[in-house]
Amino acid sequence: MLPLPQIATFLFASGEISHADPVVPILIASIFITLGAALGGLLMKWLGQPSVLGELLVGLVAGNLGYYLGSPTLTVLREGDTLSRISALAYTGPVNLADATRQLLPPGPHTELIANLLGGPQGQTYMTIYSFVDIISRLAILILLFLVGLEISLVEMKRVGKPAAFVAILGIVLPMVLGMGTMKLLHPNSMLAADLFIGGILTATSVGITARVLRDLGRETTEEARIILGAAVIDDVLCLIVLAVVSGLALTGAISLVSIAITTGKAALFLVASLGIGIWLMPKLVRRLAAIGVHNLKLLFGISFAFLLAWLANVAELATIVGAFAAGMILNSFFDQEVGGATLHELLSPLESLVVPLFFVWMGIQVKLETMLSKDVLLAGLALTVVAIIGKVASGWGAPPTMNRLAIGFGMMPRGEVGLIFAGIGRGIGVVDEGLFSAVVLLVMITTVLAPILLRATLGPNPNATSAPTPAHH
Repeated sequence: MLPLPQIATFLFASGEISHADPVVPILIASIFITLGAALGGLLMKWLGQPSVLGELLVGLVAGNLGYYLGSPTLTVLREGDTLSRISALAYTGPVNLADATRQLLPPGPHTELIANLLGGPQGQTYMTIYSFVDIISRLAILILLFLVGLEISLVEMKRVGKPAAFVAILGIVLPMVLGMGTMKLLHPNSMLAADLFIGGILTATSVGITARVLRDLGRETTEEARIILGAAVIDDVLCLIVLAVVSGLALTGAISLVSIAITTGKAALFLVASLGIGIWLMPKLVRRLAAIGVHNLKLLFGISFAFLLAWLANVAELATIVGAFAAGMILNSFFDQEVGGATLHELLSPLESLVVPLFFVWMGIQVKLETMLSKDVLLAGLALTVVAIIGKVASGWGAPPTMNRLAIGFGMMPRGEVGLIFAGIGRGIGVVDEGLFSAVVLLVMITTVLAPILLRATLGPNPNATSAPTPAHH
């Protein structure tokens, strides 16, 4: 392993990278991101907050500190998906990386700094590091959504029934309308695609964070908890359809009832068809493979199936995460019963711990504090946060009046990793600019911190719960 001073020099010094093997910068970046994510997650665990916040903060601090200390690597990496457009222009046109940067970024000292770095002798090294981190983070999101799907029982979704569905629908419609209205109020001249995307981001709900808080309180078996988790799951499915619709509209530029209906129908058809065919076909296929005695069948088949459905979703012109999510739901109902040994979730846990935090650190690195601290971004972030909270809390009134509606609304509030995934996709396709991205990160952080606190205050711990920890559900 490289000594700590060399890692620090690579990250924060302004000198050039010196190495013989081109993989060395990637190794150093991997060490930094992995250890940083672990420390950030540990700090948040100590503070009683979700680890995703720590990972996000580590990236945010490192990216901005590196920028202000003159680290060329972190200065370049903060540009995020803009680098892919710069690379594409340089490789397909008669321009180099420096010229492509000047064409794609607004003129000014910052653009000249990025152009000089990319046009210098280490420019290709910076692009290599970006490509590595970007691809790994995209794979991490597929794994994360696959694991979320594995947590979802279609039988349980059917059992919670109409109240959960009503809460979920309100939790989609209200934030979407409020988010688009707020965007139009703050930015009257903004593109409809951007308004739609911000509204779509506000519809997200983090099932993982809510489930974890309910388990910590010992209240995961209450009727309120069942409604919250059932609604959050339905919410995720509807969110993926919303994401598919707004991404399709943003990429095509065609905003019409026909295009919305086509994209919605395509997403719904893909989910229904993949679930129907998968639940019918997969048990037969898995039994045959298990009889052959394939080594590590559960792990290899599970992750390959997730990637296959992600690829098919892309073929259907949908987000790849839709396919990974559907794959998890398909395998949830039978896979662990058909193939003995550790559960698929347990087998994937080391991989999850290694690559998923990288995505959140990567999102944090791309947050530019100088943008977030501007008056317009702060105003947008706070306004969107307020309507995001109101929209989800109001959805709790879709539950029967005999239940704790306020607790149900608070349970639907955290955006967590789902909001960041949506924001990252929006930034990647160019409908969410740096200011809006920073505003969304502020929204995600506030709702993710507030939700556990408000849930504890309104739901309270289970008086019959023992001091023993509640086992995690897989």
